[in-house]
Amino acid sequence: MPSRTLLQCIGCSLVALLLTACALDPILPGMTREAVVARMGPPGRVVPLASGTRLQYSRQPAGQQAFMVDLDASDHVAQVRQVLVQQEFARITPGTWTRADVEREFGRPASVDRVANWPSDILTYRWYEVQDMFYWVYLDAANVVRRTEQGIEYHHDDMN
Repeated sequence: MPSRTLLQCIGCSLVALLLTACALDPILPGMTREAVVARMGPPGRVVPLASGTRLQYSRQPAGQQAFMVDLDASDHVAQVRQVLVQQEFARITPGTWTRADVEREFGRPASVDRVANWPSDILTYRWYEVQDMFYWVYLDAANVVRRTEQGIEYHHDDMN
């Protein structure tokens, strides 16, 4: 049976190889929709935009990234963004944004939760900034964002 260290080295090598392959085959402005789908597979969701279409590639619920590939009216890539980052979350405006706005900009959440002290849905996004994080979007009964919060995703690692 291979040692744990050997298995870890093999695992790290595979991850490095996959990251290198992704870096060599990026989605670039001007690419066609067909080229994007050939490289990334079918999107999780297709969202109409005023100036074209958005292809959403979310790694939720287990992952911590969501890529938005915006296509112009001629179905060519206008921009690509990884949106589960602090700078993007900061754009959410309580009282103005709705659930539809949040899901258009960030994709489907990792989970939709309810708690006793909040009367409606809470959208939960998993993301990473120095450590594993949660971003919560609190909605009212009319699906308008009322508040947002971020917190640490705690992992209990039993070292026994």
